[in-house]
Amino acid sequence: MKAAIDKLTWLRAIDAHQMDVSVLPNERRRFLAQVARRSTNQGLERRKERKFPILLAFVAQAVIDQLYEVVALFDQAVSARESRAKSKTDEALIERAKKGETRQLLMDMILPALADPSIPDDEVGGMLRERIGMQRLREITSDAWKPLPRDHGRLSELESSYTYLRQFTPIVLAAIDFQGGPGTGELMEAVALLKELNRTSGRKVPAGAPTGFVPAKYADYLDKARKSGQDTAYRHYWELCVILCLRDGLRSGDVSVPGSRRYADPATYLYTLEQWPPKQAEYCRLVGKPANASDALEQGKQELHAALAELEQTLAGASSDDAGTVRLDEEAHLVVPPLSAEDVPAEAKELRDELAAMLPFAPIASLLIELDARTGFLDCFTHAGGRKLAKSAETKRNILAVLIAMATNLGLARMSDACGVSYDVLAWTMEWYVREETLREANTAIVDHHHQLELAKVFGGGTMSSSDGQRFPVRGKTLTGRNMVIHGGQVLSTYTHVSDQWSTYRTKIIVPTAREAHFVLDDFLGNATDLPIAEHATDTHGATLINFALFDLVGKALTPRMRDLTRVTLVRDDTPTEIAKRYPARATARAEADALTRPAPRSMKGDGAGSRGGPRPGAGHPHRLKARSGGSATMSLFVPR
Repeated sequence: MKAAIDKLTWLRAIDAHQMDVSVLPNERRRFLAQVARRSTNQGLERRKERKFPILLAFVAQAVIDQLYEVVALFDQAVSARESRAKSKTDEALIERAKKGETRQLLMDMILPALADPSIPDDEVGGMLRERIGMQRLREITSDAWKPLPRDHGRLSELESSYTYLRQFTPIVLAAIDFQGGPGTGELMEAVALLKELNRTSGRKVPAGAPTGFVPAKYADYLDKARKSGQDTAYRHYWELCVILCLRDGLRSGDVSVPGSRRYADPATYLYTLEQWPPKQAEYCRLVGKPANASDALEQGKQELHAALAELEQTLAGASSDDAGTVRLDEEAHLVVPPLSAEDVPAEAKELRDELAAMLPFAPIASLLIELDARTGFLDCFTHAGGRKLAKSAETKRNILAVLIAMATNLGLARMSDACGVSYDVLAWTMEWYVREETLREANTAIVDHHHQLELAKVFGGGTMSSSDGQRFPVRGKTLTGRNMVIHGGQVLSTYTHVSDQWSTYRTKIIVPTAREAHFVLDDFLGNATDLPIAEHATDTHGATLINFALFDLVGKALTPRMRDLTRVTLVRDDTPTEIAKRYPARATARAEADALTRPAPRSMKGDGAGSRGGPRPGAGHPHRLKARSGGSATMSLFVPR
């Protein structure tokens, strides 16, 4: 953390953050910056007068990247200590539960004796002491049983890391200009006050310090410390609340960092009030949504009731012993069966094995060469210096060697031994040709070619996709990797988007502990292929209420496969009585729950594994809850908007 801030301070000392390079498009600035990163001093000197704009773009980009790194490290360090405090608190709660079991058994012996009027009052004490035993009573009463705070002691446990956090939080607050959005006035006042206390080495928080931003679960710590006159404890708890709320504000967008891309003010990414009206009509036409909010709500209600009417018809026509449909069982429980597996005849399996045996063995290098002849994907690997170099056969060979080494985890050193190309040549090729943007462009060319094949259309039309994350172990220091006990070390997550034609059109590296739902829409909207994707599937970890709204806002459909269907809150637009009158079969299922007030009752259950788990990328429509009515007709349960 200190090293990252030192770099940021040095860049600011040469006024890197004040350089005005707005005349350059963002992509051009990043391009020049990557040229500078890859060039040696001698290489820059050979560029003569071009070296100066390259260096200016590099410095301007470096201060942005370094600012992001400082804020990301701050978030990571605070979150790690909070996670550690949560783990220790959970362990303490487990031990407390064990002791509570012993006390509960003791109460089961005491309460019947106290509630029995036939036992005289002067005999109750002696009888209980004789029945329980003095030794056992002393053991139980020796441990003080204190009531837990609202957060179960998490902030108190985090306070043990106060000295560690103080090693970097003062310099982060001094180096970063945090700006608050609407509703963060008291928090930003507290941040300014904490900066001043750090600057003047103040130890006591003033009596009028703002506390309105403190979450209710932590407020009792401050009240008790203030009433008891413990100024040091109050300072610790108050400062921890400031740091935690500042971290949460950065994540939610309520707090921004000027000069940063990821932590910028969300309003800067939106149209202004003057820019939006001329574009509103065209946007609404593209996404098929009315411009008026009342009309949009009415449209959503119509879609909701259309889906409920279809569900009502299915429930009314299904018998309780029909195992293949969405139905009500004998106890009026709603049952959603899993999708049945595709029945492949034995003759088809034999033919498949026979055809597979006829296929010749194809070395991966030969396969890639033929793929390049069909798609020209190697032309996408352009030189980082921007020069349109004519690729020789040797250059293409080197690029293929680098791709194989990366894809198989063979490494450049072992690939050099295997193919006879020197390590230096392979390293230079990877540095100047194989980059994130060139890999993405090459993958787009392959996906587009695959989409045009007749055989690909057998699997799907390219109108649907799904996404899921995979964890991979990593070594060394990384901002993306996290230590996870379940995986036995440090891992990162690759979030992959796959079409229904089994083509991977986007992959993104994300923090493995982050909610995958935050990244679902990014690559879906950033799709640069020819795939006409209109519907997207995720597992439970990729679905949130806001994602339903965002997909609907851009005219797309989010259809996740939900785990724990009994806990899903369904949406209704009227009172339960009116809904029951309109849909009597659905009301009989007793699966209705008050929207956003309490979880659905445990009266909805699934058959087998069909009610849990996420979609397999590219596996068609496994996420949709379907019921068959009258043979081949299918229906889908509605997705709440």
